[in-house]
Amino acid sequence: MGEDATAQDHAIERPTEEEARAAVDVLLRWIGEDPQREGLRDTPKRVAKAYKELFSGYGHSSQEILGRTFEEVSGYDELVLVKDIPFFSHCEHHMVPIIGKAHVGYLPDGRVLGLSKIARVVDTFARRLQTQEAMTAQVAGAIDTTLKPRGVAVMIEAEHMCMVMRGVQKLGSTTLTSTFTGVFKTEPQEQARFMSMLRGKD
Repeated sequence: MGEDATAQDHAIERPTEEEARAAVDVLLRWIGEDPQREGLRDTPKRVAKAYKELFSGYGHSSQEILGRTFEEVSGYDELVLVKDIPFFSHCEHHMVPIIGKAHVGYLPDGRVLGLSKIARVVDTFARRLQTQEAMTAQVAGAIDTTLKPRGVAVMIEAEHMCMVMRGVQKLGSTTLTSTFTGVFKTEPQEQARFMSMLRGKD
């Protein structure tokens, strides 16, 4: 299964919006609420609409976003780093929010990406049910496959609401994940340079 696999790739038939609203109605009753009280009458409709936006990443692929690259780089071959890209995702285990920021760097090999495309790729993978580890690898893999740079470095810092709202309930704990490809993996000095620029020491 590729990193851009969606429900359609598994021939899963999507329920209708009416069925999605009915499912919300069931959940409201399951937690002990009355879906017919004034404040909740439109909640199933609102939740279905919100889910379309929150999980819109299933409707996009990284290939379509990263499709066009630029060769007019005037010989530039140094590190390109886009840091502090904010994102919101949901964990696939409890479907509660993951809130964080991504840092993405790459070393060009004759071609570069439009900077906004990097942020859009992060958003595409974030707007799916995720684990942070998988999302980190997916962002790096998409850029590596499309651009074919000398190397890609991705670091993600995030707070998981499944650790804050339930279970151990540890407010403020942050999870860090990183993935390196190409020269970032084989040449320690390049990885160190990425980390130095990321922390503002370069």
